[in-house]
Amino acid sequence: MSIRTVVWNEFLHENENEAVRGIYPDGIHATIAAALAVDAGIDVSTATLRDEEHGLPAERLAETDVLLWWGHKAHGEVDDAVVERVAQRVFEGMGLIVLHSGHFSKIFRRLMGAPCSLRWREAGERERMWAINPSHPIANGVGPAIEIANSEMYGEPFLVPEPMETVFVSWYEGGEVFRSGLTYQRGAGRIFYFGSGHETYPIYHDEAVQTVLRNAVHWAYNPARPWTDVSEAPNVPYDRARETLTPKGASLHKEGEEGFR
Repeated sequence: MSIRTVVWNEFLHENENEAVRGIYPDGIHATIAAALAVDAGIDVSTATLRDEEHGLPAERLAETDVLLWWGHKAHGEVDDAVVERVAQRVFEGMGLIVLHSGHFSKIFRRLMGAPCSLRWREAGERERMWAINPSHPIANGVGPAIEIANSEMYGEPFLVPEPMETVFVSWYEGGEVFRSGLTYQRGAGRIFYFGSGHETYPIYHDEAVQTVLRNAVHWAYNPARPWTDVSEAPNVPYDRARETLTPKGASLHKEGEEGFR
């Protein structure tokens, strides 16, 4: 069965900035989707900010295995209800790949519980992205490092929780370094943050970068049935415990009563 994948993009810069439009005439999402579509194991479609419900209604998310998220100038325009909907699907087992300036997206900050701030410079400098563990599935086939001729510098400190794994670390021409490939898990869902991908440079046309994105989709995919009640916190009656219990002391809640939230 193919991995049902959605590439989400604001699709604003491409419509408003001539330089970006020249690199991604059909949108960053279209370029990424085309790169994923060469893999017969990935069934890919796209969604954008201006679509109804940002293209992510509950029904579509329920049928999405992996979501890729690219955003930059309109993080605040993303509806909070959609953010919570996406977060719930990640908890249930949907994979999430957050790209470049998506570090400041509502969904990434929601799942990280952190500022997700960093240092940056837009100077078209060279980036060398080192594979910390070349045997990691996400780094498969890209060699010891990816060379990107022109990139936006992202630098440490990067205010995110400690990851499960650091897959890539980038060095920039100006001397800064950045943890540019990080993995996390929230609930049953796997998350990969990938730092490179500034819109004024053709980074998503790079074959090695495209390989990383395809690898990340396979890594983030969870074939298990969605854990739909992952966010529930049921009151389990004492007489349904696996061992015989006799209630002791006072209780704040009546039998079967919902807990406080």
